[in-house]
This record gives sequence, structure tokens and C-alpha cells, in this order.
Amino acid sequence: MRVIVTGSSGLIGSAAVRHWDALGDEVIGIDNDMRATFFGPEGSTRWNQSRLEQETTNFRTVSLDIRDRDGILDLFRNEPPDLVIHCAAQPSHDKAAAIPFLDFEVNANGTLNLLEATRQFAPEAAFCHMSTNKVYGDAPNELPLTELETRWEYADQADYHGIDESCRIDQTMHSLFGASKTAADVMAQEYGKYFGLKTGVFRGGCLTGASHSGVELHGFLSYLVHVAVTGKPYTIFGYKGKQVRDQIECSDVVKAFEAFAENPRPGEVYNIGGGRENAASVLECIALIEEIGGHKVNYSLGDDNRKGDHICYISDLRKLRRDYPQWDIRVSLRQVLEQMIASEESKLDSAG
Repeated sequence: MRVIVTGSSGLIGSAAVRHWDALGDEVIGIDNDMRATFFGPEGSTRWNQSRLEQETTNFRTVSLDIRDRDGILDLFRNEPPDLVIHCAAQPSHDKAAAIPFLDFEVNANGTLNLLEATRQFAPEAAFCHMSTNKVYGDAPNELPLTELETRWEYADQADYHGIDESCRIDQTMHSLFGASKTAADVMAQEYGKYFGLKTGVFRGGCLTGASHSGVELHGFLSYLVHVAVTGKPYTIFGYKGKQVRDQIECSDVVKAFEAFAENPRPGEVYNIGGGRENAASVLECIALIEEIGGHKVNYSLGDDNRKGDHICYISDLRKLRRDYPQWDIRVSLRQVLEQMIASEESKLDSAG
């Protein structure tokens, strides 16, 4: 089987590369390190690309920009895939406002290029699109909440499992990133519903893992561990640090892609995150990092929250579990943090 992975040096993309390479499949990665363009040298994923190329058997990287329509069409024409894992994106909620054209061209136009290339040259391929919970904008904030000592919590027991796929995606504040990802999300659905392409849309919560090149503007947990281990200052933006996120380790995301690819449901949408069991507030994550690794976070509380940011977001995983009962969360938040702390400490030791 031939698998094309976009954003192959990034967090989810690299996990997908490792997964299908280990199965003996041919894996072609599309990655041109745009993350360094978005976030500067500290956001570069070249280190991960080099590691992947050294540690895999059937993988190669193509330095190609997903905005390059002719380049994408040529690749799919010459090497049609059996499976497409689309993870490439401008990923920052905040950065998008400074680069609106680039953000939309990468997230929306790039996704359209990939969908159309698949339709023309690989119409039987499964296509997994990595979307985001930011397509809901700030609509999740309309749920009644209760303020507890260390977190915000849903006040209504009916909301216990979190946000499901029926949450509206319009008439909310998204950020420009959320808007461009909504365009891509709906287009991926449409290629499934209109053309019958085997598209699946996965609306991610907080995606994380030890291979994340986290920066202040993207990669919350990775960046938090980085500042904890290195002793750098950290600013929490609004909500008293009690905002809740559900963390999912990248390999669990890839297992969901695999389940979908084995039994595609064209145009279907799934919320995917750590769910109730992996949900924690920023303050609770800080406490857990100190408990596990002994690293005290030097943080300050900012008064202003990020525009359109979620106060309490937990992914309701019941639909995904219902349609793909072989899938479930395997990596706990504690295990994620143990891996990330060990990785960050190793980097520090190597540098020192």
C-alpha cells in the first residue's frame, strides 16, 4: 500500500509515517518545513524529518508546498496513493491574524488541492483530514460552566461527556485560523458527500506528544513542558489558568485514522481528543508536571484571554467509539507528560 502523509515532519504526520512504515507500506511525506516560516527557527521540524529518515525503511520526504497545485497534481498522478493522511496546516490560533492570506492559502486552498488530486488520480483512496475543534469557534463557551478551585467544569450533567459533533460551526468567533480550517473541514466533507470520496474529518482537541515542536503560539502542552524543564517564564492567557483542554497523544490519533481507513464512512465527522479521562486545566497540568518531574513552572497570569478561545473543551468521543469500537484512548495524560518531560530533559542534557 502507498500512503501519502502531508505535514510528515510534524506531530501527527510523523506518528503516521512511523505507523505505516512499520507495517511495511510505502510512505511518501509532503513537508517543506513551513512551521519554521510560521514560528521561526524554534518551530522548525527539520530535526524530526532527519530522525524519521534515519529510523524508517520505506519512507521518503518530498519537499513540496501544498499550495503548489501543479506539484500536488503531478505527485498524485505519478504515484497515486491508497491512503492520504492530511496533517499539513498553519496551526496557530493567534498567528493567523498576522498572516491571513498565507493562513487561508495553506489551510483551505492546500486542502482543496489535495482533495481534487485524490479525486482525479486516486478516487478509491481513503482520505483522513486533520481538522480542529476551532471550527466550533467560541460556541462551546455558551454551555453553562461552574468555577472550581483549579478548573472550569460543565454545570449541566448532560454536558459531562463534552462537545459533540452537533455543535454549530457558524455565527461564532473562530479566529482566522478557525475560519480557514472550517473552510477545509466543510470542503473535505463535501468531497465525501458530493463525490463519494472516502473522506473522514477529525476535529482535534489538544494533540500532543514528545515529538511536538511546541512554541508559545502553538503546542500548549509541549511548550509548557519545555518552559518547565528549561526554567523559562510562562504566561497564561486569561481564565485564571482554569481553562480545560483534553490532551490526546499522537499515536492514538493515528489509530483512529487506521480504523477509519479500514472501513471509511465518506464525509463523516468525528471529534477526537483525550476525552473526559485526559482532560485537565492549565493549572492542573502545571501541578502534574511538578509532581512527575519536579520542575516548577515560573508562570504569570495574563488578564486577556485569546480571542475565540475555549474556556472548557472536552471532546465527546462517543460517536467515534460507536462507529469504530476497536479504537480507544490508550495513552493517559500522565504517560504523555512522563514521555514529554523525559524527551525535554534529554534535549537539555545534549545541549549542555
